[in-house]
Amino acid sequence: MKYRHLGRTGIRVSELSLGSWITFHNQADANAAAEMMSVAYDLGVNFFDNAEAYARGKSEEVMGAALKKLGWRRGSYMVSTKIYWGLHDNVNEKNTLNRKRLIEGINGSLERLQLDYVDLLYCHRPDPTTPVEETVWAMHNIIEWGKALYWGTSEWAAAEIVEAIQIAERHHLHKPVVEQPQYNLFERGRLEGEYVRFYREYGCGATTWSPLASGLLSGKYNKGVPKDSRAALNEWLKPRMEDKEKLAKVAALEPIAKELDATMSQLAIAWCLKNPFVSSVITGASRVEQVHENMKAGEVAEGITPEIMERIDAIFGVKKEEEED
Repeated sequence: MKYRHLGRTGIRVSELSLGSWITFHNQADANAAAEMMSVAYDLGVNFFDNAEAYARGKSEEVMGAALKKLGWRRGSYMVSTKIYWGLHDNVNEKNTLNRKRLIEGINGSLERLQLDYVDLLYCHRPDPTTPVEETVWAMHNIIEWGKALYWGTSEWAAAEIVEAIQIAERHHLHKPVVEQPQYNLFERGRLEGEYVRFYREYGCGATTWSPLASGLLSGKYNKGVPKDSRAALNEWLKPRMEDKEKLAKVAALEPIAKELDATMSQLAIAWCLKNPFVSSVITGASRVEQVHENMKAGEVAEGITPEIMERIDAIFGVKKEEEED
């Protein structure tokens, strides 16, 4: 396993990490989660991602129970969580980043995770109804209280992140150091577009999610939706897995994966690692076998040459000059 600095911070994260979205609680209980986390940890993973909204808090509970069962030394791993959506359908308790929500949110997350602190705390989405200054001050206080060590954003526009950074710098507060965007062969606009200048100038890290586009890039949907797949268990995913145009592009990747002696999933994850702005690619799994498969993507990435990158871009209709604009 290789490790990359989280942007310009001194902390380093494993280039491949394990996330709990969709699977923990929905497909994996605490015992299954502990087994998958243990395999990932033994393979060098030191970063585990979560969010209060995943399974409405149950995902954090499952990870917390798994961590307690595993009994790892706290300094040997990192945990992140995210706040915004909330768990209750009530004013000030959902879809906001006001001070009350953030402080109550981190307290709830720590209780569910059974931890004294999280290493990374993300604002899960931007909140246009709360002054950015209020959010920055609250996140600064949470870090000062030792409930989180670093903070960042997820799916914020570059201009919104820059505003938060500038407010923090003006008042000498802890500033956001990481963004968590979706990034895969179908969703590459932000990380290769508006974020490029932002990452270069401000040096934020990127912990990216959905490298397989919810499983579409794994190739398992090329012949229909398997009964035991995520799409079969989550009706909202099914239409995405039946997009004929996208499936054709996935099928065109198969020869490249064979050349690299890699699975389709390994190729898709490895492609994400080729982006120099990526600190860690958050992978997901519902079985131990998937963890083993995904963790080999780092080796596959070493074999992806510029020529292969050009072939992949051609399949997805991306021209080099478009990426440089």
